[in-house]
Amino acid sequence: MITVHHLNHSRSQRILWLLEELGVDYEIQRYERDPQTMLAPAALRAVHPLGKSPVITDGELTLAESGAIIDYLVERYGAGKLAPAAGTPARLRYTYWLHYAEGSAMSPLLLKLVFDKIASTPMPFFAKPIAKAISAKTKAAFIEPQIRQHLDYLEGELGKSTWFAGEAFSGADIQLSFVLEAAAARGGLDASRPKLMAFLARIHTRPAYQRAIARGGEYTLLH
Repeated sequence: MITVHHLNHSRSQRILWLLEELGVDYEIQRYERDPQTMLAPAALRAVHPLGKSPVITDGELTLAESGAIIDYLVERYGAGKLAPAAGTPARLRYTYWLHYAEGSAMSPLLLKLVFDKIASTPMPFFAKPIAKAISAKTKAAFIEPQIRQHLDYLEGELGKSTWFAGEAFSGADIQLSFVLEAAAARGGLDASRPKLMAFLARIHTRPAYQRAIARGGEYTLLH
């Protein structure tokens, strides 16, 4: 039996979604963020040394990292679903998106989260204006232009096909879902990029997505 070590409000939600799409039985081991720091509990380190989510266990196997988990589950349990055929251009795009989502697209969104928090972190009154000015300048000069560049790129790519790897829905769309939901929550993604917004609307109506939300619990993108 597959166990998903599921941290609330986290990337592990998309692993639940994947398993629902595959129709594979699984169990959920739940973990709650610290309400003050929003960090994962130490108990997750007993499962994987980095103490982060998602992590799955499947028999003797323990596997972390969303892209690796998606690749493993689709390969082992997909029976040809949710991945283009090997050796095709669509399969190469699929593999690219699995790596791109966390390797490139999430970086500026995480930086924005960090620098947004700098401005609101308690500190001596004389330091706060300096910290806020540094934060604002860094976001305006580097972080926000990077986010816009990635969103423009993704909008253009969805102009080439219905889904990211081609005309068929795949694990690549599940992998990219967290990026785009995070961008909509805090990265400026809005109706000015209609293809990306339509993508989010389509995935949110999928029955498997809704079942995963029902099983996983409240899902608000804080991290």
